[in-house]
Amino acid sequence: MTDGAATQVAHVLVAADKFKGSLTAVQVAERVTAGLRRVVPDLTVETLPVADGGDGTVAAAVAAGFERREVQVTGPLGEPVTAAFALRDGTAVVEMAEASGLQLLPPGVFAPLTATTYGSGELLRAALDAGATTLVFGVGGSATTDGGAGMLAALGARFLDASGEPVGPGGAPLADLATADLSGLDPRFASVDLILASDVDNPLTGPKGAPAVYGPQKGATPDDVRTLDAALAHFATVLEKAVGPRAAEAAVAPGAGGAGGIGYGALILGASFRPGIELMLEVLGFAPALARATLVITGEGSLDEQTLHGKAPAGVAAAARAAGKEVVAVCGRLALPPEALGAAGIRRAYPLTALEPDPTKSMPNAGPLLEEVAANIARDFLQ
Repeated sequence: MTDGAATQVAHVLVAADKFKGSLTAVQVAERVTAGLRRVVPDLTVETLPVADGGDGTVAAAVAAGFERREVQVTGPLGEPVTAAFALRDGTAVVEMAEASGLQLLPPGVFAPLTATTYGSGELLRAALDAGATTLVFGVGGSATTDGGAGMLAALGARFLDASGEPVGPGGAPLADLATADLSGLDPRFASVDLILASDVDNPLTGPKGAPAVYGPQKGATPDDVRTLDAALAHFATVLEKAVGPRAAEAAVAPGAGGAGGIGYGALILGASFRPGIELMLEVLGFAPALARATLVITGEGSLDEQTLHGKAPAGVAAAARAAGKEVVAVCGRLALPPEALGAAGIRRAYPLTALEPDPTKSMPNAGPLLEEVAANIARDFLQ
């Protein structure tokens, strides 16, 4: 070994997230493994694709041995879509992006005011029907900003306007909400463990709320953001009349603003909030895999300032550092200085842009480039 000092037999753990737009987390693990073994053919490599609760969370759970279950639900625009959740030993991993995610919209199409989380509620109900007693609800990557109203409606809540008619789908119609009736909510939520897994701790509304911070990513104009913020604030006020002070408390609680406010809806259902990567590492069985490792390779498409705030590589690195394990990272692009990487517990980062600076070339060729990068890691740390 030229860059790391190990006297024991090398056992590499690859625990990386997806490279968004290029490679899934499973593909990242496969390419890194191939690159490492190009240099050290008999190397022991263990792969554990990870996710932080956003899109790719179900795939990571399936790669860790959960059973994939598919169900037809209502997509963000009201159309039927096929969504999946993961199930093992009474624990279901449910990813809201599977039912209500941006990736379900046609290219260039956004519906910031009317996209609904109804299908996410249907997905949660399907997990309960499958026998789940613990629901890990990963939120992120949403097309929606409806405060979870659609999800709650799918689970039996009724949201009515002044004439007694159900309000329309999406966040904007909540401005017309007159009464909320949660008495019809699925009673099973009283006895299951619902855990909100999110990498954001934003409140529901305000300058750091769901519409202001994340609305523009979903096509919201400045006027749309104001409309949505006022509508969600009104939604919380009406819910407070229906269920009491906890509705107001939930609106300012960490995670309420996750995925267009679906975090708020989950908190109304009685969810407990956990940082997504911390929870997912537990669910995926990271600790025993870490114990076997002598070197950990993590990463994601872009290592940047956001990475340091609850994204998967930061969670992996923190756990590995606590266990005294060396960590290196792979990424498409690197936007962190060495001192920030070191503070996060990452010894060194290997960006694909070091081999191909042009992203229009590196993204379509991410697989072969990642193998080259992994071979370099093997030369630096495993010889």
